[in-house]
Amino acid sequence: MTKAVHLSDYAAFTHLVVRTRLTVRLHPGATRVSARIDLAPNPGRPGRHDLRLDGELLRLVSVSLDGTPLSVRPDATGLTLAADLLPEGPFRLETEVEISPQANTALEGLYMSNGMYCTQCEAEGFRRITFYPDRPDVMAPFRVRIESDLPVLLSNGNPVAQGPGWAEWDDPWPKPAYLFALVAGDLVAHPGAFVTASGRKVALNIWVRPGDERKCAYAMDALKRALRWDETAYGREYDLDVFNIVAVDDFNMGAMENKGLNIFNSRYVLALPETATDDDFARIEAIIAHEYFHNWTGNRITCRDWFQLCLKEGLTVFRDQQFTGDMRSAPVKRIEDVMTLRARQFREDNGPLAHAVRPDHYGEINNFYTATVYEKGAEIIGMLKRLVGDADYARALDLYFDRHDGQAVTIEDWLRVFEDTTGRDLAQFRRWYTEAGTPRLRVQEDWRDGTCTLHFEQVNPPTPGQPDKAPKVIPIAVGLLNPNGDEVLPTTTLEMTAQRQSFRFPDLSARPIVSLLRGFSAPVILDRHSSPEERAFLLAHDTDPFNKWEAGRALAKDVLAGMIRDGAQPGPQWLDALARVAQDASLDPAFRALALSLPGEDDMAQTLHDAGVTPDPDNIHAARRRMGDALARHLAPALPRLIDDLAEPGPFTPEARAAGRRSLRLALLRLLSRIDEGARAAQTFHSADNMTEQVGTLGCLLDIGRGQPELAAFQAQWSGDRLVMDKWFSLQILYAAPDRAATVATRLASHAAFDWRNPNRFRAVIGALSAHHAGFHAANGAGYRFVADWLIRLDPLNPQTAARMSTAFETWSRYDRARQALVKAELTRIRSAPGLSRDLGEMTGRMLGLEE
Repeated sequence: MTKAVHLSDYAAFTHLVVRTRLTVRLHPGATRVSARIDLAPNPGRPGRHDLRLDGELLRLVSVSLDGTPLSVRPDATGLTLAADLLPEGPFRLETEVEISPQANTALEGLYMSNGMYCTQCEAEGFRRITFYPDRPDVMAPFRVRIESDLPVLLSNGNPVAQGPGWAEWDDPWPKPAYLFALVAGDLVAHPGAFVTASGRKVALNIWVRPGDERKCAYAMDALKRALRWDETAYGREYDLDVFNIVAVDDFNMGAMENKGLNIFNSRYVLALPETATDDDFARIEAIIAHEYFHNWTGNRITCRDWFQLCLKEGLTVFRDQQFTGDMRSAPVKRIEDVMTLRARQFREDNGPLAHAVRPDHYGEINNFYTATVYEKGAEIIGMLKRLVGDADYARALDLYFDRHDGQAVTIEDWLRVFEDTTGRDLAQFRRWYTEAGTPRLRVQEDWRDGTCTLHFEQVNPPTPGQPDKAPKVIPIAVGLLNPNGDEVLPTTTLEMTAQRQSFRFPDLSARPIVSLLRGFSAPVILDRHSSPEERAFLLAHDTDPFNKWEAGRALAKDVLAGMIRDGAQPGPQWLDALARVAQDASLDPAFRALALSLPGEDDMAQTLHDAGVTPDPDNIHAARRRMGDALARHLAPALPRLIDDLAEPGPFTPEARAAGRRSLRLALLRLLSRIDEGARAAQTFHSADNMTEQVGTLGCLLDIGRGQPELAAFQAQWSGDRLVMDKWFSLQILYAAPDRAATVATRLASHAAFDWRNPNRFRAVIGALSAHHAGFHAANGAGYRFVADWLIRLDPLNPQTAARMSTAFETWSRYDRARQALVKAELTRIRSAPGLSRDLGEMTGRMLGLEE
């Protein structure tokens, strides 16, 4: 398998790239790429060195040095020019290669999507376009000439010249090869304009296929708001004359931040009220912002090597979370972010795929675009901001931008600006970047003579390759409430630095109710005994919105765990508490909707596993359904009125307040459907004028085993819309009975509209079954076999998507021995597949505990 790359082996590149010029003559099967690269020896690497250029799947046509043709032969991974061939000073290297975009099914490098040429170069796709030092610390200005008879020819930077069949683009800002982009196709623009804070005009365009231009208004609005927010929140202006976005149907990721030419998965651009849900609108807003914010945190300042990926991604995720919080509801956004973190990153940290936010080695870099790098990376930024305070965070960021603009940097560079700004020593804090695993924070409480003392112990569990760990810095936000609900200590951040540490709160008139880890101030698992009465109290009285929600969620998980273990029924404490939340009009409707959602099945499986109980997916599923039924019966008298009160007058708007009301209305409709056999949901489905209600009510019906006429009507209405049809595929699997989920997925995989080569459609079916906890983990192994079959089939064509989808198997060790044996057999079968890619081979090997 792949030889591991180690952080400790880093060395600066032997040469500097002064400027790069490309000429790309497009042809589906025989594109010619001519590269003219001006280089010079790197004074940081004294002596004479060979020049090594990366290159894969390229047919070399010619190569010359300072105009003199050379006779050299590339190997499978690149081209080497011996040191004795190279001048001691600056020189120009010119190459011409031929590639086949139409044969590129991996969607890395230059490929074709329904007649459109497009690129994806992060992390190592540029080496499939031409021979080049394809590493993030080699930065250079690019000038690109594109030749084609297609009407729209785009690349990075500013347009500088064009004529019949050609266009030239110049990007004056030095960038690494992974930020190169090229698009050519029959496209139309949804135009816009923006004036920066300094008065400079910027042309904005969202390029789409003809007919899709009317679906771009919300993405354009989100882009303008992101541009303005970055100016006001971080003082960062855009730096080119034009900013282009292109929507592409075939794309492995969500989007890519190429300098001045962002390329997006079309699902994160195209939206109309009748085709996109509120969740779709929110994701479009967040991803548009995320990719734009990379202009400074990722492009102008990039990462020195791929081990520093967490810096550009963690910081930019944190920034897009701030943006969404400002645009919508910051408390709701925080709850949603923690739900995502726990669902994706905590399970990653708790299994065989655990790795440090900045790993010390990797086999295939594409496998490290993970929740740990992105979501936990963002949590680390948030902790740092909490520790130093808002003012010093702003000062440190200003210094970061001033000091490192135009550079490729490391985590050490990032932390040093905070040390220089604040005078703090962050050596201990740095362990968050270098150690894997989710710390457990154990808490005990003492009350004596008017003093409340909190005793903390942090436990950092062993993870693959890291058996022993030292204590971390953990910011613990805490508040104290009196028994009457009054807050006696507003949110205060405690800084824990030792394995065991205690904090005293004296001069209290009564024993307080402690609100711990407010705002989820650190990505840890809190281990503290709390009674149902205390949790109900915090749900009713806590002033911290996150902890208010957390108390209700913990109460619900306790109830559900009891139902799973011994078949108990929900007691009045939880039911009454949820009834109060459902009917409290003073609370944000989006918050109420989140509070009414039941704990997820995968979440409960992990909770039981952590408690030493082997989870049974069928029992979890059945108990969760009983729980929902009980809540529906308890709220039954109020449901029709609550639903009526939340009806939105006037036309659809995607803004946060209206979306929150729809979210709560659908949550209540799901409960009502368990009582009225879906009558109200069916009525709402047929009268719906927006996709949020149409999909939401269809889900209500499918969830109770009904909705087949509505499902057929949905297909008839939307069969021509590829993105909406992804929902049609997924819904049928997600709401299938556990013993039928794999059968439904198998049937849909044979549907004429199932284009398994398209990543969105592949995820709509295979990803949906993977997300159906009880269906995927069916005792007969049908779910495991189905997913393994499709990963084996996809891997030769698109190893990146196959490897990422394989994480469905990462939690296999927490289940019973029979299921473990079934999963191990499937992972072993995948590994024995002929021509297994290094991407999927590394992932399955790590899940099986093999050395890679």
